Amino acid sequence: MIDLFQEILGTISRNKMRTLLTGFAVAWGIFMLIVLLGAGNGLINAFEGNSSERALNSIRVSPGWTSKAYDGLKEGRRIRMENADMRDTEQHFPEHVTAASATVRQTGVVVTYGSEYINNTLYGVYPSYTQIEVAKIVEGRMINEQDLKERRKVIVLHKKGAEILFAKARKNPIGQYVKVGNVMYQVVGVFNDQSDQDSGYSLIPFTTLQTIYMKGEELHRILFTIKDLPTEAANEVFEANYRKVIAANHRFDPTDDSAIWIWNRMSQYLSTQEAASGLRIAIWVIGIFTLLSGIVGVSNIMLITVRERTHEFGIRKALGAKPRSILWLIIVESVFITTLFGYIGMVAGIGITEWMNIVAGNQVMDAGEFQQTVFTNPTVSIGVAVQATLTLIIAGTLAGFFPARKAVRISPIEALRAD
Repeated sequence: MIDLFQEILGTISRNKMRTLLTGFAVAWGIFMLIVLLGAGNGLINAFEGNSSERALNSIRVSPGWTSKAYDGLKEGRRIRMENADMRDTEQHFPEHVTAASATVRQTGVVVTYGSEYINNTLYGVYPSYTQIEVAKIVEGRMINEQDLKERRKVIVLHKKGAEILFAKARKNPIGQYVKVGNVMYQVVGVFNDQSDQDSGYSLIPFTTLQTIYMKGEELHRILFTIKDLPTEAANEVFEANYRKVIAANHRFDPTDDSAIWIWNRMSQYLSTQEAASGLRIAIWVIGIFTLLSGIVGVSNIMLITVRERTHEFGIRKALGAKPRSILWLIIVESVFITTLFGYIGMVAGIGITEWMNIVAGNQVMDAGEFQQTVFTNPTVSIGVAVQATLTLIIAGTLAGFFPARKAVRISPIEALRAD
């Protein structure tokens, strides 16, 4: 075995440049595959991480302005959704809507505690709000059903707002009273989300806000969760039927997409999953073809080696060397080159993905009201890297096998006559 490797090293040393160029093609192939997989995983991981913060089967409906004339009414009318729209959401679609809620808001309020204050927006919400949106309770509790029934003056502060109001006093905000305008609210909880605002916003019971700020039946937004809509086509049909119901309440064209804005997270998720699958397939196709270029290089160098050493193989066979020894020599040389440079490419690829993880592993994009993570953990598991390298080695074995089989089939006389 030692003699075999010495002979292989001797052959490689006599053709350094050719071997290096071939090895570079092999290393580059596995390197690019790992880097592409890492970058793709970074994008996919970011999306899945963002999705995990929300109820994927949720829909958010916001009022807009009509863009089409309808039933004698001109375009450009502002649509104002009301409590009846939320009730119709549940009553007209019981087979798909699992829970409906809404929000109503009051902007431009000032929340004070002692000498500290924050400019804030109040959102009147239902208890299910934190199950649908990205807001998560980090201290205390969320608004509950009893708060709604009794129209309690309780408030759940944004974490950033709570820090501003209570940092100097060094008090736990839970149980304290803050002043919102001329109304006192008891702090029952603190929440956090992806908001990049200085003090975020605050949550109070839906019924409390409608009553105190005289909103009447007006809604800011409808939120609800859905079921049994597994495809994009099914979601599109549901959205069209939903628009008809709301359109009947407000006399606008059911095909007018501007009258109400529907953000269907399930439909978005299905669409993105399809795109992610396409991205994975594209990465593997590009990576495999890059690997094939390296394998072709190994096969070519083995063919050249066989041609250059035909005379030598003839002498070996004339002296009694068995065909399998020649076959083994060529295959081992092919596997050695593939393994060595494949390992170098694998290590380099893993190193680059780790570097990407350090530099851009938590890349975020400012999306206005919140920050969106766009790149997370762009790495490849060791298992995938090893499997790709093993696949490359197997391909390298085949690349050496066929030229080797050609070599052992040549008769000693023909081999000795070769130039």
